[in-house]
Amino acid sequence: MFIETLTTLTTTMGGNFISVMPLYSTLFMFLADENNIGTGLKFLGAGLTGMGMIGASIGQGMVGYGACIAIGRNPETAPKITSTLIITAGFCESGAIYALVIAILLIFVA
Repeated sequence: MFIETLTTLTTTMGGNFISVMPLYSTLFMFLADENNIGTGLKFLGAGLTGMGMIGASIGQGMVGYGACIAIGRNPETAPKITSTLIITAGFCESGAIYALVIAILLIFVA
């Protein structure tokens, strides 16, 4: 039960961060020097790109849940499961990092 609660909490925290990303894009739009349609669409695109982290947060929650269940069933394999967990979490996180880089490029370069 604790593992399911922890997984839900992790996914919810990622979802809460994602839900405010479009609001941050609106804030950046108001702080911009020029306010026109192109600037607004640029910041809206950056906010929507930030929503690409939804899949990463869900994936990491599922990976953590599976690893905790596996370690709970077979504790002597914990080191091997932990190393696999770290590698798999890195794969899950790569999509979020790409989304973050694209959002930053949209805000400051485009």
